[in-house]
Amino acid sequence: MAMAAVALLPLIGAVPTTRLDLGVDHVRSAKGLLRVCLTADPDNFPSCVDDAQALTRSVPAATRALDFAGLPHGDYAIAVIHDENGNAKLDTFAGIPKEGFGFSRNPAIGFGPPRFSAARFTIGGDAAKQQIRMRYIL
Repeated sequence: MAMAAVALLPLIGAVPTTRLDLGVDHVRSAKGLLRVCLTADPDNFPSCVDDAQALTRSVPAATRALDFAGLPHGDYAIAVIHDENGNAKLDTFAGIPKEGFGFSRNPAIGFGPPRFSAARFTIGGDAAKQQIRMRYIL
C-alpha cells in the first residue's frame, strides 16, 4: 500500500500535457530552413525573441511535418518563416518580406504580422493539429 502511494506522488499536481502535430504546405522550394516558433506569450508573438518558454525549431525546408510533445494545455500561436538563404532572419525589401511566412490558423495578412489573437489556437485533451500555408509576396 505504501509503495502505491509513493508511486502516485509524481502525479499529484501534474500538469496535463498533449501533443501538437504541425503541417506546413505551399513551401516554394527545398532551399534553406523552416524556422518555427511556438509560443503561449502574446507579447512575444511572432518573434519569440524574449520568450524563454517558447519552443523554436529550425528544420530543412523540405520538412513538411513536425510534432511538439508534452505541451501543457492552453492557448498558443505559431509563426513560421522560410529562411531560404539560411541567415536566421526574415529578409525584407522596403518592409515587404522577400521570404515565405505563415501563421497558425492562417489568418488574413494586412500590413505587418497578425496579432496573437488572430493566430491563437487552444490545445486541450487530445492531440492537436495545425496546418500552416506558407505565403510569399516577393
